[in-house]
Amino acid sequence: MRLSLLRVLSLILIAISIASCANRGTPTGGEKDILPPEITKSVPENFSTNFKGDEIKIYFNEYVKINDLRKQLIVSPPMDTEPIVTPVSGASEYITIKILDTLEANTTYAFNFGESIVDNNEQNPYPYYRYVFSTGNTIDSLSVKGYVVDALEEEPDTFVSVMLYEVDSTYTDSIIYKEKPRYITNTLDSVTTFSIDNIKAGTYKLIALKDQNSNYLFNQKNDKIGYIEEFITVPSDDSYELKLFKEKVNYKAIKPSQDGETRIIFPYEGDYEAMRIKVLGETPEGYKTRIVKDPTKDTLYYWYKPEFEVDTTFFIVTNDKQIDTFKHRFRTIKADSLTLKPVTQGILNFNEDFTMESNIPLSKIDTTKISIIDKDSLAVPLKVKYDSIFNTYKFPIDKQEDQKYSFTMLPGTFTDFYDNSNKDTLNYSIRTKLKAEYGNIRVNIRNAKFPLIVQLVNDKGEVMYEQYTKDSPVVDFRNLVPRKYKLRAIFDTNGNGKYDTGNYLLGIQPERVSYSEPIEEVRSNFDFVEEFTLLD
Repeated sequence: MRLSLLRVLSLILIAISIASCANRGTPTGGEKDILPPEITKSVPENFSTNFKGDEIKIYFNEYVKINDLRKQLIVSPPMDTEPIVTPVSGASEYITIKILDTLEANTTYAFNFGESIVDNNEQNPYPYYRYVFSTGNTIDSLSVKGYVVDALEEEPDTFVSVMLYEVDSTYTDSIIYKEKPRYITNTLDSVTTFSIDNIKAGTYKLIALKDQNSNYLFNQKNDKIGYIEEFITVPSDDSYELKLFKEKVNYKAIKPSQDGETRIIFPYEGDYEAMRIKVLGETPEGYKTRIVKDPTKDTLYYWYKPEFEVDTTFFIVTNDKQIDTFKHRFRTIKADSLTLKPVTQGILNFNEDFTMESNIPLSKIDTTKISIIDKDSLAVPLKVKYDSIFNTYKFPIDKQEDQKYSFTMLPGTFTDFYDNSNKDTLNYSIRTKLKAEYGNIRVNIRNAKFPLIVQLVNDKGEVMYEQYTKDSPVVDFRNLVPRKYKLRAIFDTNGNGKYDTGNYLLGIQPERVSYSEPIEEVRSNFDFVEEFTLLD
């Protein structure tokens, strides 16, 4: 019995000892893998000539996956039927390219995988792998190099396609709308430079596209474009700058639709200012119309009175160069009631005016029913400006710092297109801050070429403040909301007071834009002086 007890105790001590040894440390699994996968072989070999097959296999020393292939893979020349690349999901020790298109004779093809090939465990990319083959006896080895900038923004877009179109007897400038390019590359997501490689000697048109549809065709409505005016000749040692810009969309009238009891929406593309809308045929007695533009959409609201007694009519929509006829069927929709509201409430900055807007076009205002008083109950002189196209009333009062302004608008102040008026008294209060709560910037412009549009923009490129100068190299921005700004100047070449973009078919490049070096963040109660040297 005693011997059995000793044996049991011995076994317990041994078990504790083993458990102690097992828990002294936790395996770490070794150092983290930071090495990219390696290619062990390709079938056929990379840079093969006289390629006749339809399948390529690329083998690696470890399991790999393919990420974001649609953006990363660039095939040049583009194929009408895209190749199938596997594995689509999961991991494999090899990548297969299945070619479905008919290959052209004596042509060098390049598959640029970008950084889509990664190892299975740590996602280490195989950087910018290119598989190249030729259906002829030689590999084309010439290249075209350059960089992409944005015409208006400080930084260009990512994933910009840069393309070469061969200039031969069939070439026309409109080819970019209808046919894929001869050669292509992409800036991908990290660089602004480009190199179109493995091309043959010849004459080409060089184009850049921010290709939203990824179809290698220019869509004016969605895409940005950049181009070199002259044809380029390869080989060449030149480095080309491609300046991306968004074209002004060509005018197009779109079929209207009933949107209210006596309101029809007329969508459009391009410039609306020359649009004219008329009824084709008879109209009700005393027929009147008003047109108001939507502040954010490409839409005109066509208001009319009285109602039509027919189910259908026709509208003629014209501009300077085009006439469209639309059949319109009326619908029964509940009428709107007049609604008025201020555009801005609370704090009013010194560069802003108190503004009222309405859901129905306004026809008149009775200023005798409006009073404005400050915080000392003193009357403030009234001024009114009406914008008929956006249907807003502005009240440009002489604003003083650290003030409160109370607006009282009695019933009957506003009358709309249908002779309805506001039935209730409208009361609104706004206030201004101390000017010490704002900052000021003086910009000294060097090497100026007038006229100039000088702007302060936010990180999104939205214009926050703007000054126009025809001859003065000194521009003052006062009462700025404290924040970070970017400073830029637009060379207003045609002197029309606004930025003008380019047009590819007309051979027009966008107006030049120059950004300053980063400027100090605007702080309250502080005056800044910025030196802005414009480059030639």
